[in-house]
Amino acid sequence: MSDEQDVLAAAASLVQAFGHHDVDAYFAAFRPDATFCFYTHPRPLRSRAEYRQLWAEWERDGFRVLACESSEQHVQTLGDVAVFTHRVATHVRAGGEESRLDERETIVFVRTGTGWGAVHEHLSPVSA
Repeated sequence: MSDEQDVLAAAASLVQAFGHHDVDAYFAAFRPDATFCFYTHPRPLRSRAEYRQLWAEWERDGFRVLACESSEQHVQTLGDVAVFTHRVATHVRAGGEESRLDERETIVFVRTGTGWGAVHEHLSPVSA
């Protein structure tokens, strides 16, 4: 497989785990030193552990991912780094209410000894 296909496979695995609320598989897709920028959170998260702690807080408040679909995918490979961008439609439940989100996401991957690991995720709302 080409690097682009490998990155697309890594991204698909990450999105599938997220969409099935498979927390362990989802977080395993990220390296421990990964960083995260979410427009819904007031500050960047500087590690996978910090994000996982925030996720656990969300779950205590009733958060659950019900489905997730990726479209408009694009991969830029830059040696041992790849930038994956896509549009993501997510169906979630939070605080007892369901909602559907339309967002754009960038995930930066680095080549590891076992494939491609995510090191950064940035999420933005789709503008009207």
